[in-house]
Amino acid sequence: MDADTAGDDVTSMLFALKWPGIDLLAVTVAAGNVYLDQAVENTLYTVEIAGRSEVPVYAGADRPLMRELVTAHYVHGEDGVGNSDFPPAKKQPEAEHAVEAIVDHANRYAGQLEVIAQAPLTNIALALARDPDLPSKIKRLWIMGGANNFMGNVTPAAEFNFYVDPEAAHIVINAGFNTTLVPWDVCLKDGILYGDELRPIEEMHTTLSEFYLSVNRAAREFIRLEYDVDGISHPDAIMTAMVIDEAMITERGNWHVDVEYRSDLTAGYSVVDTLGVMQKGRAGRRVPGEGREPNADVVVRADKERFKQMLARVLAS
Repeated sequence: MDADTAGDDVTSMLFALKWPGIDLLAVTVAAGNVYLDQAVENTLYTVEIAGRSEVPVYAGADRPLMRELVTAHYVHGEDGVGNSDFPPAKKQPEAEHAVEAIVDHANRYAGQLEVIAQAPLTNIALALARDPDLPSKIKRLWIMGGANNFMGNVTPAAEFNFYVDPEAAHIVINAGFNTTLVPWDVCLKDGILYGDELRPIEEMHTTLSEFYLSVNRAAREFIRLEYDVDGISHPDAIMTAMVIDEAMITERGNWHVDVEYRSDLTAGYSVVDTLGVMQKGRAGRRVPGEGREPNADVVVRADKERFKQMLARVLAS
């Protein structure tokens, strides 16, 4: 798992750490939602509270490839986990850099490794630069990012992960990975739990349910103030639920996807060619990018009820 660990990354990580039969080999960390040091600390604390301190954590890129870092403290709180003021983690990150760890794991588990990428794609792009054969070694790359012909969540054009490092997103999406893309619109349609749906979690009073409510507290308040909605969003966690149980995916398409990185106005915009125009062209006129084959399996809808049940199972454990 590659994360920029704030509230929903934590929830996603709990799925991977606690679900029976899932072997989480490592967590690599990039700057994004919060600065790198804080994201690493949040990751270490999550691994500890889940009782999985043996899972190694690797610090990676502290900034995008070519841009100044944009964070989401305004959503997740100053610490990225709801201003929870947790004690420092006892666990320490590994000495090896995240990029080296990604390459090492891809070689060690060639053809078997699945990567859950829920941060800006900086670490993945740097690993690809280190090993151009990486796409052939990774079984599947899951990416939470972009939006499928839908408004973004940080600008009208862009979802946060792709906006923070659009160059990395452009590189990775075109690199030849076996990619499944879970865009922001899927979270809005199927990944938000509203007040009445959160009530059973509020009544659980387990260590993990209390942890979940605490780390998502600031984001829940942000949604309430910004949109007058009581709810918690789960863009990363709903993707990890799909990794665990692909029946979570109820609608999908195989399309060509690319990411805009040269425009100030639309940086991070994800072009999802659902009409096949960039592949087939249009009769009588040339289409920019014509001949581009599908390069990503794009999730369109997810099973919200199944997700709610899976989340409750994780937090009750």
